[in-house]
Amino acid sequence: MQILENGRKAMLLLEDGTRFEGLSFGAEGTSIGEVVFTTGMTGYQETLTDPSYYGQIVTQTFPLNGNYGVNHEDGESDQSYVRGYIVREWCEHPSNFRCEGTVDQFLKEKGIIGLYDIDTRALTRRLRERGVMNGMITTDLEGTLANLEQNLARLREYAVRDAVQSVTISQPHLYDCENPRFRVALIDYGYKRNIRRSLLERGCAVTVLPATATAQQIQEGGFDGVMLSNGPGDPMENQTIIQNLREISALGLPIFGICLGHQLMALSQGARTAKLKYGHRGANQPVVELSTGRTYVTSQNHGYEVVADSVPAPGRVTHLNANDGSCEGATYEGGRIFTVQFHPEACGGPTDTSELFDRFLQLMEDAKGKGGN
Repeated sequence: MQILENGRKAMLLLEDGTRFEGLSFGAEGTSIGEVVFTTGMTGYQETLTDPSYYGQIVTQTFPLNGNYGVNHEDGESDQSYVRGYIVREWCEHPSNFRCEGTVDQFLKEKGIIGLYDIDTRALTRRLRERGVMNGMITTDLEGTLANLEQNLARLREYAVRDAVQSVTISQPHLYDCENPRFRVALIDYGYKRNIRRSLLERGCAVTVLPATATAQQIQEGGFDGVMLSNGPGDPMENQTIIQNLREISALGLPIFGICLGHQLMALSQGARTAKLKYGHRGANQPVVELSTGRTYVTSQNHGYEVVADSVPAPGRVTHLNANDGSCEGATYEGGRIFTVQFHPEACGGPTDTSELFDRFLQLMEDAKGKGGN
């Protein structure tokens, strides 16, 4: 483990008063966020650039991070939306032929405060026992402790708000390909680049639309299908988007939703969502497909679930989490609309669920054969 000589001290303060003191890397300062943990053994750059982590302080349960460095290709977005980053150890001298810099440099460039040399197992256990809590990550220990009660009050009042509006694009953007088979509208609630890449690799021209895209915009765009992306925050906060999806789903186009897109579509169809105790975040979540009984290894990052028994008929639940039985997939309109809570583009397995993109293409092909767009 890299321990800096005379290393700067840093601390995590949880809303219940628990303190974890360690050392600082990345940027300096103070930041408040929702403290969560992710179990991925690799993919820390993808984690740091995933918009779904907006407003959150991320803890890596795997003890060593940064050992293969960072590069310009693996980011899921251009920004980092995390409020802080916590690891047990970080590697000062990464070794990989694709390495272009260190995780410490990355955090400094993005203005993200890092904390290391704490017992991340103890922190994870506390979050599992008590549930997700708000926290303050800081390099100003003296000032934070001098105003402890005031800071604890700030933590208890904090909530992740306006998340989708904070990460979505403002204007449509076309990503074309040679001789496209289909034209897909990708509605951006905080999408990961690999969703776009997965569609482009299959010969789809992709137009990324803002989160507020309407049925009229979809119809006028002449799209063959609609992709609903992942994203951050409480799905119930997005009432205008939910209404828009109710109207978009009535257009008759194939629709494929991932993560937040799964939750928003469910809400638009009359289902309910609820907050999980500590969420599903990591690359090894087991998901059972009900129609086949097959279990898939999936990558996930979410703090809310669709309440399985609230999905109204003729819609139905298609996948369940093997650990806690929560809803991991649903289908509506005779299969024309299907959604999953996990990330088929994130290479969990590593290719266990990538065929869902092929299913989406087949739906668009079938629609064309029936005289659709």
